[in-house]
Amino acid sequence: MKNIIITQSDFDQLYQLVERRKDSSSPDDQYLETLEQELDNAEIVDPREIPSDIVTMNSEVRLEDLDSGEKKNYKLVFPRLNMPENGVSILAPIGTALLGYRAGDVIEWKVPKGIRRLQILEVVYQPESAKAAS
Repeated sequence: MKNIIITQSDFDQLYQLVERRKDSSSPDDQYLETLEQELDNAEIVDPREIPSDIVTMNSEVRLEDLDSGEKKNYKLVFPRLNMPENGVSILAPIGTALLGYRAGDVIEWKVPKGIRRLQILEVVYQPESAKAAS
């Protein structure tokens, strides 16, 4: 498992999410342990110092499925009832896999039919970079 880069504010919010959900029985809670392991191994940085090509919470990324060639945009979000159309929860396998990786990285995770491989083509929008530019 590669160590991820994450902002202090994302780390704090995600750690609270993990702690709140540990004793619940939501269907996506099976990925809490994976998220917790990612957080335990993360390099935590000030939001003003995170590179613009790193996937943070609420980032929109363009991915390519390396097996099918399909390209698609996703927005990494906190779990919620009103999910954006292209939203992917941090507690979904792909969401946990995206966090803290950068443009150019290939992410892999197990699915029932084997291993799925996606390449992060670009970080289309990252909130920390947007704030720095304004």
